[in-house]
Amino acid sequence: MSKNILAAVYERHGNPADVLHVESPPWPTPAAGEAVVKVHAAPINPADLNQIEGKYPIRAHLPATPGFEGAGVVIDIGANVTNIAPGTLVILPHNVGTWRDAVAVKADELVSVPAGIEPVYAAMLKINPMTAWRLLHDYVDLEKGNWLIQNAANSAAGRAVIQIAHELGYKTVNVVRRAELIDELHAEGGDVVLVDGENLRDQVKAATSGAPIRLGLNAVGGESALRLANCLAPGSTLVTFGAMSLQPLKIPNGLLIFKDLRFRGIWINKWYDNATMQERMDAFRPLFEMAKRGLLKTKVEKAYTLSEAKAAVTHAGQGKRSGKIIFEFGE
Repeated sequence: MSKNILAAVYERHGNPADVLHVESPPWPTPAAGEAVVKVHAAPINPADLNQIEGKYPIRAHLPATPGFEGAGVVIDIGANVTNIAPGTLVILPHNVGTWRDAVAVKADELVSVPAGIEPVYAAMLKINPMTAWRLLHDYVDLEKGNWLIQNAANSAAGRAVIQIAHELGYKTVNVVRRAELIDELHAEGGDVVLVDGENLRDQVKAATSGAPIRLGLNAVGGESALRLANCLAPGSTLVTFGAMSLQPLKIPNGLLIFKDLRFRGIWINKWYDNATMQERMDAFRPLFEMAKRGLLKTKVEKAYTLSEAKAAVTHAGQGKRSGKIIFEFGE
């Protein structure tokens, strides 16, 4: 084992490709209560790029290593660690900076992953599938056969919503921007897949035979979010968890007065911080069960090594990808 690791670091906020560089700090050693995790995979999420740019609500102390999400194997433990053994595949907490070969972490913040789940997919369960799980459980009491509607349905979170809703017996209207995604999302379990446009409400009504839709999931904002709100039944809830269009929600007064819609939001890191370990595991357990059956596999467009960090973040910042950009770490 080499004496040093590679770690991506930024010392100032700015365009990720400009400010990110790779350093080789010494191999971490575990303090009491800590475990050293050899990282196997870490995705590049929009939040990671936003944090490097300085546009995220949490700003790390600089210099900082990015990466809210990742998974790896415990290779060393410090004194007083009883909850986790070397050799265990674990999901890392979102506050350690996962874009590095290895990291020392408080052992009680690690989530053990059961056998049968590959590290690359374990690395991407915590943000998008967990967000999808909470979206389907925390806002509206849905029953089997109930409808929900979401935009950006081809995103990693959107695909997780489709698969989890299908498992739970809920029906999904999935709104996308490109017609070539329709067959693909049907194949993943989407009940209705429509291309976003001015007459969305009429298309949704026709496709669902006018069934009431009580939950809307918004990852785009702007006009797209308003079109979702217009598809909802009176007294329904629209939950915002992303802002891909970078446009604000503009809600006409009538939607509040005559439809009494509720507007909510979720930030999964905050949910995670406030949840007990028991609550976290109650959510991870069904996700692990689905993952073991080959579901919730976030699509990967390309894997990079850490030494290619600049190219990787440039690629991740481009639109119209077919999947996530991830770091994979060699042995």
